[in-house]
Amino acid sequence: MRKAERPVGMIAMSRVFAPAVLPDDLMSRLGSCIDLVGTEAVESFADPGTLHRLETVEVLVTGWSCPPLTAQMLDASPRLRVVVHAAGSIKAHVGPEVFARGIAVSSAADANAEPVVDFTLAVITLAGKRAFGLALEYAAGRFASFGQRAGNDGRVVGVVGASRIGRRLIVRLVAAGFRVLVTDPYLDSVQAGRLGAELVDLDELCRRSDVLTLHAPQLPQTRHMVDGRRLKLLPDGAIVVNTARGSLVDTDALTRECATGRIDAYLDVTEPEPLPVGHLLFDLPNVWITPHLAGVQGSEIRRLGVFAVGEVERFIAGEPLLGAVHVDQLDALA
Repeated sequence: MRKAERPVGMIAMSRVFAPAVLPDDLMSRLGSCIDLVGTEAVESFADPGTLHRLETVEVLVTGWSCPPLTAQMLDASPRLRVVVHAAGSIKAHVGPEVFARGIAVSSAADANAEPVVDFTLAVITLAGKRAFGLALEYAAGRFASFGQRAGNDGRVVGVVGASRIGRRLIVRLVAAGFRVLVTDPYLDSVQAGRLGAELVDLDELCRRSDVLTLHAPQLPQTRHMVDGRRLKLLPDGAIVVNTARGSLVDTDALTRECATGRIDAYLDVTEPEPLPVGHLLFDLPNVWITPHLAGVQGSEIRRLGVFAVGEVERFIAGEPLLGAVHVDQLDALA
C-alpha cells in the first residue's frame, strides 16, 4: 500500500501516559501503517483546530483520559471507521452513538487482564498462608511455629464474576489446586464446569468460601453486592480480596467486620478511592491496602500499546479485531 493510500489516524489520550503506552518503536510501527495527523496526543476535541483535523481521520487510537466522543466530535469525523482503545474500559468515552454510526470499537482490556490475574493469584496464595499477618508477627519478634501456619491445598475460593479476568483466574486457581466456586448471572453450570468451577448463587458462595475474590463490573446493580449481610455469611477466618472496583463492597460494613478480627481483607481498590488518610482500615493488622496497582503498571503499560497497534494492523488488513467491543456489551462492561 502506497503512503498516499494509507488511512489517516489520530491519537487521543493523556500526553502524560502516551509515551509509556506508545514508545518510539511502537509509534514507528503505527506510523508505518497509518498517516498520523501529528505525533502528539490530542487531549481535547473542543478546539476548532482539532475538529478540523478530524475531517480526514479514519483510525482513532485512544487511551487513558481520552475525551468523550460526543455528537459534535463524531459529526466532525465523517470518515472515522474504527476506535482502538489502548486501555481497558471504553465506557468513559465511547457511547451507543459511536456504534450507531457503524464505527468499529476495540479495547486492549485483554492486555490488562493478565497482570491483574497474576497479582490476584499471588495475593490469594500469600493471604491463604497468612503471610501478611505472620510477617507483622515476625517483625514484632514472634516467630510462628509450624502449628500456627496455614496452607492452600483444598482451600475454597469463591470468584464473583466470570469476567475476562475472573475466567482466567479460575483456570489458574484450579491448576494451583484450589477448589473454586463462581457466581455470575451470565454463566451457566455447564460453562462453569468447563472452567473447573462450581456455579452457585452469591449467598451460597459467601457461606462456603475461604477466600472471596471480586471480579464483577462497576454497575448500579453491583454496587455494594457484598454488603454487611453477605460479609456475615463468610466463615470465620475468611479473606476478602478486591482487585476489581471498590464500589462492589460496602466499605463501612467491611470495616466493621474486619475490626472484629473475624475476617481479613486485601484491597487494591476501595470506595472512596483513595481512602482518606487516617481511615480505620489502614490501621487494622488484618487488612492490607494497595493503591490500585493490580493492572498494568510501569514497564507493563507498553502491553496496551502493543495490543492497540496490532489491532490497527489487523483492521487495515481486513482481519477480525481481537478486542472487538459490541454495543450490546456496553451495559455489562466494567
